[in-house]
Amino acid sequence: MKKEKKVDGALSVKPMERRKKRKALDKERRQSAVPENEEEPKKAKGIDAESVGGEDHASAVPSSYSGLPEFHIGVFKDLASMDVKTRESAAEAMVRELQEVQEAYERIENKDLVEGSLKLEAEKNDGLKNCAPSLRYAVRRLIRGVSSSRECARQGFALGLTVLIGTIHSIQLESLLKLIVDLLEVSSSMKGQEAKDCLLGRLFAYGALARSGRLMEELISDRSTPYIKQFTSIIISLAMKKRYLQEPAVSVLLELIEKLPTETLLDHVLEAPGLQEWFEGSTEVGNPDALLLALKLREKISVDRPIFGKLLPDSFSPSKLFSANHLPSLANCLKESTFCQPRVHSLWPVLVNVLLPEMVLQAEDAVTVSNSLKKHKKSRKCSSSEEEITKNFQCFNEVIIEGSLLTSSHDRKHLAFDILLLFFPRMPASFVPTILSYKLVQCLMDVLSTKDSWLYKVAQHFLKELSDWVRDDDIRRVAVIIGLQKHSNGKFDCITRTKTVKDLMAGFKTESGCMLFIQNLTNLFVDEGNASEEPSDQSQTTDDNSEIGSIEDKDLVGTGGNSDFLKTWVVESLPIILKYLKLDLEAKLRVQKEILKFLAVQGLFTASLGNEVTSFELQEKFRWPKAATSSALCTMCIEQLQLLLATAQKGEGPRASVNGLEPNDLGSYFMRFLSTLRNIPSVSLFRNLSDSDKNTFEQLEEMENRLYVEERNCGLSADANKLHALRHLLIQLLLQVLLRPGEFSEAASELIICCKKAFATSDLLRSSGEDEMDGDTSPELMDVLVDTLLSLLPQSSTSMRTAIEQVFRYFCDDITDDALLRMLRVIKKTFKPARHQDAGSDGDDSGEENLLDIEEDEEIDEAKTGKAVESEEQTDDSEAVVGVGEVGKRVSEATSDSDVESDSDGTSDDSNGGTDDNTGSVDAGKEAPEASDDSDGGMDDEAMFRMDSYLAQIFKERKNQAESENAHSQLVLFKLRVLSLLEIYVHENPGKFELIYQCKPQVLTVFSNLAQAFINPHITEGSEQLGQRMLGILQKKILKAKDYPKGESLQLSTLESLLERNLKLASKPFKRKKSAVNPSKKKQSASWNRHKMVISLAQNSTFWILKIIDAGKFSESELQRVLDVFQGVLEGYFDSKKSQIKSEFLKEIFRRRPWIGHHLFSFLLEKCGSSKSEFRRVEALDLLTEILKSLVSTDESSQDASKKIVRNHLHKICHLVKELVTKMPEKQARRAEVRKFCGRVFQIMSTLNFARSFLKYLEPDAHAACESQLGESFVDLKKLEK
Repeated sequence: MKKEKKVDGALSVKPMERRKKRKALDKERRQSAVPENEEEPKKAKGIDAESVGGEDHASAVPSSYSGLPEFHIGVFKDLASMDVKTRESAAEAMVRELQEVQEAYERIENKDLVEGSLKLEAEKNDGLKNCAPSLRYAVRRLIRGVSSSRECARQGFALGLTVLIGTIHSIQLESLLKLIVDLLEVSSSMKGQEAKDCLLGRLFAYGALARSGRLMEELISDRSTPYIKQFTSIIISLAMKKRYLQEPAVSVLLELIEKLPTETLLDHVLEAPGLQEWFEGSTEVGNPDALLLALKLREKISVDRPIFGKLLPDSFSPSKLFSANHLPSLANCLKESTFCQPRVHSLWPVLVNVLLPEMVLQAEDAVTVSNSLKKHKKSRKCSSSEEEITKNFQCFNEVIIEGSLLTSSHDRKHLAFDILLLFFPRMPASFVPTILSYKLVQCLMDVLSTKDSWLYKVAQHFLKELSDWVRDDDIRRVAVIIGLQKHSNGKFDCITRTKTVKDLMAGFKTESGCMLFIQNLTNLFVDEGNASEEPSDQSQTTDDNSEIGSIEDKDLVGTGGNSDFLKTWVVESLPIILKYLKLDLEAKLRVQKEILKFLAVQGLFTASLGNEVTSFELQEKFRWPKAATSSALCTMCIEQLQLLLATAQKGEGPRASVNGLEPNDLGSYFMRFLSTLRNIPSVSLFRNLSDSDKNTFEQLEEMENRLYVEERNCGLSADANKLHALRHLLIQLLLQVLLRPGEFSEAASELIICCKKAFATSDLLRSSGEDEMDGDTSPELMDVLVDTLLSLLPQSSTSMRTAIEQVFRYFCDDITDDALLRMLRVIKKTFKPARHQDAGSDGDDSGEENLLDIEEDEEIDEAKTGKAVESEEQTDDSEAVVGVGEVGKRVSEATSDSDVESDSDGTSDDSNGGTDDNTGSVDAGKEAPEASDDSDGGMDDEAMFRMDSYLAQIFKERKNQAESENAHSQLVLFKLRVLSLLEIYVHENPGKFELIYQCKPQVLTVFSNLAQAFINPHITEGSEQLGQRMLGILQKKILKAKDYPKGESLQLSTLESLLERNLKLASKPFKRKKSAVNPSKKKQSASWNRHKMVISLAQNSTFWILKIIDAGKFSESELQRVLDVFQGVLEGYFDSKKSQIKSEFLKEIFRRRPWIGHHLFSFLLEKCGSSKSEFRRVEALDLLTEILKSLVSTDESSQDASKKIVRNHLHKICHLVKELVTKMPEKQARRAEVRKFCGRVFQIMSTLNFARSFLKYLEPDAHAACESQLGESFVDLKKLEK
């Protein structure tokens, strides 16, 4: 008690009195010092400054008079270093030297001599009488140094003080506590930062004392030591001074508590003055550090004490601590823990450890993952513990997270997210619904919907950590996805503008994970009250923001309010699971079946008795929502079901053995499932069908069943593939009848007829007289099938088009001429009628406009065709090349709800070829009727009526300017879909060219029609994609194909006509519309690019036609007509400025087909010699050079023929050379071309030994001109003559 009173008395001395005493002693010391020179006072002053600032100028304490070891005070500078190792080394060196000094000091008997000879500081009553002067100096300097904020002085000096106190026991605790107070006193005159440094210095000094272990040594030596209680009281008193001191002060105290035994804690720490008062007031002011200390003390002593006040409940247990009654009293403490942000307060890891014991939760996760229902040995205890933990967690989340933090400031919302991140490592998947509550998800959406939000990055980080926590755990993945979407009405990604849910859904890799997700989605769809209806401002804000970027949300018929949005997401999400899933075929089929069952049950059927039905045949129970599903959702389910079946059809692997019990065919499974549910009395279709639609539905179902039986009997044959494709089309059509009643009955009837005729077995063809077909009067099967497919194409969805394309793929080998021509005419259809027609021409196009229309070329009398009048306002390519030809009236209905891109993707895999491709099967030489109606004789009346009705609808919509754009887009969509079928046809018949071309060169017809469509700007106007698709088929599938038309049946007149028209097209100049006064650069660029594509097509077509002519083995008299065509083109090249044919193009023709150049050699020599255009003459020299090169480079067998050609044209060659050298061009570049050509001629003459003859025929004046203009090259030729 005496010691305690003494210490208390020392602490109670007034600070001002102590300060005055210290100043007086310092003044007395300075006056008594007699320096030998002027430097000594400066050194002494420097040492005193170092004690505070940490700067050292003296290297060591002198020891010549004291007899003590030398102490280097330079270590104090290293203690403030930024480097950790440097600080540790300095502390070790300091303690080692001071220990030697103290040991030597203790061996000295007369210590007064040492005190008198060495005084580093004025003598002070510091209680360190038993310490050497150097040690006393070091202790005082270390205490002052912990208050320095320079670099790492505080950390380094605290480290040195810790090691020093723990090593040298001569330093008494009583003296040390007194020195800390005296040296780091905070006076009223101090400014803010200075006072803060002193307070932090005290904290570090006390921390050094706690870590040194001296208090434990005192406790071991004296169980009743007062220093434990005194130290605790001092720390609590310090923590009460400033808010920023609370957490580190408690941390110092906790470090000591961890080392103390339970008895000491009860008798010393808990009895410390001021502790109980601190605990009692903490709940009112909100002191998280007091709660932390109370929890750690309670954990250590395991005894209930009233000292904790309201912080801890009586009879402490986790269930009472986290009860709804006790947590509100802790809310203030927990909310005030935000002062240390962005760091999380130390209290939270302790609370999380109490709330979520790690071992118990690991066991719970193991049970959840294994899905085992077996009871363990400790099942009762474990179950009770898990139940208690779950209850505590829910209560904590409701009261603290949702009730206190999420409803408060941004700082506390930030804290809530940080706390949830602490839960993740310990939290089982079953707690995710509790974490991802309505309020938390709404908060996330509110924050992430605005990038300028203060918490935006915090929320982003939370989602990232949440995704990382999921990893490959499918149970967690499912729980997180459901939690986010359930409370956002399925619009979390849309509102937050993230891909969180999308990325999570793409992470499913196992069958079990997919099945679990499907089960949860089903429960979410069926169970009532899924979507939270909790009203709040946040939900209203979220609803407003959710409209951003969501297309389907705006289009959805929301009869069910927000719940329909969530159910919409469920329906859309089911097929998406398969998008990124990589499983074997059997596992994938099982997942597809689960999805199919959900979509079929919820989309196609309703239960008349209750909302649950059990199928004993399937051994499954099916559920429906209590509230009736809206028609919009049923429609969506059916559409997704169609898409699922189409995707499965695309990705089908080799079908299982046809004799197996269950082939891997999702379509057959669906039809069996559909039939089973329809046979349940209490289950009915979601809508009542009319008698006609009901009859159609049953016929489709019956026909699919027959085809299924026939397919299984066919084995793995080509017919089996056809049957399989037809079955899928029937299934898609059956679902379409449910989607759009009254629209597909006729098409379905025709398709059923096609099925019967295609597979006319006794089982399939057992119909009444209406369905029986007369072979003589009925149209061809492929005509009816193609008409039916064309009538279905415009109004079909993506999945329906997939089925149509599959059917066409397997049946296109047997396509008829009329069917193929009908498809081509659809491509050529345009809104704009043929212009500039003469009234007496009966609508026939002019010769120029019909350049590529070879169907009508051979049989049309030229006298009956009128000439086209050139338009000044329209100068598109169709004026000079292609007329708007006949287009059949059977254009099928198009819809605006389809995507252009999906049409182009429909055969994207087929369009990447370019080799071994095939085209149509229409005789290019046969006469085409003048009226389009005459060519439709093969189409049945029903199909014609439907297509004519749609055509009328299209043109009716076009009259309305507002709907014109929509009608045009519908027609473009229809054309793209028909192009996909044509591309399939060409791709699926790569080896059929040579066989078919022997009798029917239909590729010319396909080429002609597609070329007309591409060149006519009205057809491709407004759709660059349409033009690119047509050009791709022409270039890759026809012009660059390995096979080409061959055989004796080819008519040269047809090829000659095509050649002439393509050459004229290649010569066509680029013109601008006169109506466009100031066309924009964008339009000019587009026109120029299109012109280049047309010219390129014409050039490639010319090469292709010449290749066909070369392979045709025509006689010379027949080929003369081809030469006449070229001669006519060359005449226009020399005589007309309008001809823009490229000389490089002509050179390429002469290089590939030398016989053309040889026959035109004489004509070119004459035209070059007599041409009025200097530019054309010089440019044509390249053509002559190419011909001469081909004459020289021939082999020996044809050398004589080449010499004969040159010999026969020597006069003309000499005349041309004379004309060139006597009329040299003015431009230097052209003169160079002339010299180059003449030099080439001289070289060829010398090679063929015609130099003498050449010079002989060359006139004298030409000799002089050659010598002056050509110089050495002509002189060398004359030398050869000699």
